[in-house]
Amino acid sequence: MSFPLLTVTAALPAIGAIATAAVPAARRTAAKWLALAVSLATLVLAGIVFARFEPGGDRYQLTESHAWIKDFGVRYELGVDGIGVALLALTALLIPFVILAGWHDADVLETNSSRWRPTQGFFALILMVEAMVILSFVATDVFLFYILFEAMLIPMYFLIGGFGDRAHSGSDENAAAQRSYAAVKFLLYNLAGGLIMLAAVIGLYVVAGSFSLSEIAEARANGSLDMATSTERWLFLGFFFAFAVKAPLWPLHTWLPNAMGEATTPVAVLITAVVDKVGTFAMLRFCLQLFPEASKWATPVILVLALISIVYGALLAVGQRDIKRLIAYASISHFGFIVLGIFAMTSQGQSGATLYMVNHGLSTAALMLVAGFLISRRGSRLIADYGGVQKVAPVLAGTFLVGGLATLSLPGLAPFVSEFLVLVGAFSAYPVVGIIATVGIVLAALYVLVLYQRTMTGPVREGIGGMPDLKVRELAVALPLIALLIFLGVFPQPLTEVVNPAVQHTMHDVQKKDPQPEVEAAK
Repeated sequence: MSFPLLTVTAALPAIGAIATAAVPAARRTAAKWLALAVSLATLVLAGIVFARFEPGGDRYQLTESHAWIKDFGVRYELGVDGIGVALLALTALLIPFVILAGWHDADVLETNSSRWRPTQGFFALILMVEAMVILSFVATDVFLFYILFEAMLIPMYFLIGGFGDRAHSGSDENAAAQRSYAAVKFLLYNLAGGLIMLAAVIGLYVVAGSFSLSEIAEARANGSLDMATSTERWLFLGFFFAFAVKAPLWPLHTWLPNAMGEATTPVAVLITAVVDKVGTFAMLRFCLQLFPEASKWATPVILVLALISIVYGALLAVGQRDIKRLIAYASISHFGFIVLGIFAMTSQGQSGATLYMVNHGLSTAALMLVAGFLISRRGSRLIADYGGVQKVAPVLAGTFLVGGLATLSLPGLAPFVSEFLVLVGAFSAYPVVGIIATVGIVLAALYVLVLYQRTMTGPVREGIGGMPDLKVRELAVALPLIALLIFLGVFPQPLTEVVNPAVQHTMHDVQKKDPQPEVEAAK
């Protein structure tokens, strides 16, 4: 039996979470270092997975398969494709930055009680989320994926509700109530989507007789899987609804601004840069692969929803007064681009959507984490409380600017490549859709540049004059992310050569080919 690399990569943060939670109450600094060491070791393993993946090889590699619940046909099956390996690497890369950025976030909850260990719990929950997200990117058994899809809600609920943002303008009681509301709303929305998906998962097993992606694909290829058109469409809707909630796609998005606004900044990054990617990833892996006819049937409506998400999210971002909620609404707009690329059903669009997931994770992490450093200094999330920051903290302002420029997809930074591919793919198949989607680019420039202007330029406002610049720990978070945004902006090949073969498999699943440009014959 070959070495179970994927299992070990996911198991390490899970074991690290248990070990971190068990650290004695008085040793919270040791718990932080342990969590950071585990996240870095997981990053090394993820790098090995990425290095061992062969873009021209089998669709699913490093596979593992073991019987789990034999009576119900459930297996512990893992395998990674080009899309999964890119998102696995993103997850493992971001978690050390999340831990470093949240180094002191739980310290404010420390008490004299020897039993209450919020610092240990905070970092243990982050590692547990990492383990579940990594497993969800490599699970090739539908039931196994569903369990992970739902289980990750539990640590996220406690991270949002138990370790919320302390930069709140209201009273402590009001802040606690809003954190609780945001956590419950997050949980209920995602549980509702998950319950509908559970019905679809059971329906899939009744029709296909298996939860295994490989077995279902083989049965479809040899004609032994006879799925009625109406059945396929109902099952598709059950899966897609859950993924659209997680994504989040309009009109199922309303939980995200509350969750990101009330969570600590590192947890907000965990939500939008890591956990939400499971939804869009699952659209590619499960919706298109399991239900190709239904995916094509639903495409017109989904493209409309994606366009609404793009424009609606960007418009609300323009009008925000809260820095974190502005970034949250910007993410809704960006997820609209990702869904647009997926359901444009072109190789450029789907490659762009996959790159967008990675690049959005990097750019949002850079912008949100630097914004968190800014907010922690002033103690306020309101844009109106800032001004003139670049005069007293130029490095902070500069990193904030680069993160913002990446968010608006400036050429030369990584998100530009992915957004360009999405728009090319959408325009080649649906010209009107591609044209409307460009409105999101204009609005992105507006909300990012206005945010920078109001917070960083102009006269130094009261309370800003003594603001310190970024410290060593904060620079260790911001600078590598900015370096990656620049590197992948000018040299995206390490990602494209891994992603493109996987996209071709997906295009084959839905039996779609790229539209050929019409060229008039020379007279």
